[in-house]
Amino acid sequence: MCCYQVGIVVVTVMRKTDKKLEAQLIDALTLVCEQAKTQYPGFSWLTHKVNFQRFPDSLSLVCVFDTNQELRAFNADSHATAGLQALVKQQLVSVGIKPNKAVPLVFDTEENCQHQDNGSWSRRLERR
Repeated sequence: MCCYQVGIVVVTVMRKTDKKLEAQLIDALTLVCEQAKTQYPGFSWLTHKVNFQRFPDSLSLVCVFDTNQELRAFNADSHATAGLQALVKQQLVSVGIKPNKAVPLVFDTEENCQHQDNGSWSRRLERR
């Protein structure tokens, strides 16, 4: 099962170069997701938000765990976030994307989405 969800692109018209970058992002983030699922219990999927007019500085990720308890366990590991950040950077660089800074990571859970947004990730992600 694929664990990467199509990201939110903040532009009205994508140029050819934007489409190429988007494909590279999807390749890299799919690999990040697959590795994160094996390294971090409860990690479920991730997606990205980007404005290609301000790329790569506008890139951010939403990382989703199944439950709040699993997210708390991840946060309790003082090296987990840094490890995930390193994995993101490594995979982006492997496809030719060189971020100027650490890509911001936002964490969420399926449990919170279900309780607060009746399971509607599109509505939930629009607010971020």
